[in-house]
Amino acid sequence: MRPHELSLAACAREIRAGRLSPTELVESVLDRIDATDAHLGAYVTVTAERARRSARRAERDLATGRDTGPLQGIPMGLKDLIDTAGVATSASSRVRVGHRADSDSAVAARLDAAGAVLVGKTHTHEFAYGLTTPQTRNAWHAHRVAGGSSGGSAVAVAAGQATFALGTDTGGSIRVPAALNGVVGLKPTFGLVPRHGITPLSWSLDHVGPLARTVEDAALVLTVLAGHDPRDPDSLPLPAVDHRPTDDEDLTGLRVGVPDNHYFDHVDPQVESAVRRAVARLADLGAELVGVEIPMARYIRATQWGLMVPEATAYHERTLRAVPELYAPDVRILLEAGELLPAGDHLRARRARTLMRQAWQRLWDTVDVIAAPTVPMTAARTGQESVTWPDGTVESVSDAYVRLSAPANITGAPALTVPVGHDSQGLPIGMQLMARPLGEAVLLRTGHAYERAEPLRTLAPAGRPNPTDASALR
Repeated sequence: MRPHELSLAACAREIRAGRLSPTELVESVLDRIDATDAHLGAYVTVTAERARRSARRAERDLATGRDTGPLQGIPMGLKDLIDTAGVATSASSRVRVGHRADSDSAVAARLDAAGAVLVGKTHTHEFAYGLTTPQTRNAWHAHRVAGGSSGGSAVAVAAGQATFALGTDTGGSIRVPAALNGVVGLKPTFGLVPRHGITPLSWSLDHVGPLARTVEDAALVLTVLAGHDPRDPDSLPLPAVDHRPTDDEDLTGLRVGVPDNHYFDHVDPQVESAVRRAVARLADLGAELVGVEIPMARYIRATQWGLMVPEATAYHERTLRAVPELYAPDVRILLEAGELLPAGDHLRARRARTLMRQAWQRLWDTVDVIAAPTVPMTAARTGQESVTWPDGTVESVSDAYVRLSAPANITGAPALTVPVGHDSQGLPIGMQLMARPLGEAVLLRTGHAYERAEPLRTLAPAGRPNPTDASALR
């Protein structure tokens, strides 16, 4: 197995055993980027020379006994919203071309201190305001969307162009692309990971978290990221803790909620079947399955948009008026629409969020984890704008993708997506696990137990489909 194919945990073990050097690992990842990214478009900037210098520094530190933990010498990608001193952070927008921060964001600084190696900035849907990331192709199928807005980060991990990456999640933007590209994505509890130095989309909904090959890998990254930062007003005043799960696959005593509504409504049959098989596997491991009713489901979409749209528009108010032509048309329309949303609607959305959080808190009294599809369908065709469900309901692709992920943003609960198979076209399917706020321990334990029982960890092909292959055009 080549170094870029290894999981983060495996890389860390090999490095510490002296069987793999950080330089070898970084060169393998850079070679993989050279071989595949012209086709995939995961990166907006590749920092090859910086990565090589960081890898050599990691080698020197290890040789002198300075061990900074399991991320030491591990190559990573950062979503192009995350400031890194001296490296461009454009938010994948012409509005921010040439922007270079003078200092690291909180998460970039923590990763650097842990010895992680930046190999580049990954593409986002412009200012994270979209669910497709049009610059980037799906790692499994060139004619399918990558998902968004952290599409570049998901594709980089899926294709072996990074051992792990960071994304941001406002309505599903870590979990959606992770599910569509067959990797693990973790949205932590709101406020657990500081957002200082990250370009916001919606400050009351934004989260930052890892995308990785395995749940164990995501937990290793979270351990470095989590902890209080006074520069983020929403940062929780909690000490840093070790989030790594144990290898115990026994889930006896765990109550897994299986939704009776919302999460299996308007879901592709192949997605539903794969997720229900995965839920049954949790039961095989000892978990008790409990049917649950998702509260206030009819208000989820209105609440998500009622919070996000005016907050996004408020952040972009000056540049939207000064240089509107520099925004992509889809993002510009959303930002302009935000100026038309009445203040009363935003206030009602805030009230609905309070009521929804209270209702979900009561739900957590009955179950420990909720298991459901991450997204209702696999990766849409490039350029596809809508999906028609069997009952005739027509839904935009973006609305479909955000529908199942938004509740965790509204409530601030942690959510994890893990791969649970592929559809008949070979496209990945993800299962979403959710827990009560600050329930990362039980969430990671559940996901780790599942993936140990059902290992599914192959790199995406990341290759061009044969243009004469009819299935590639479906």
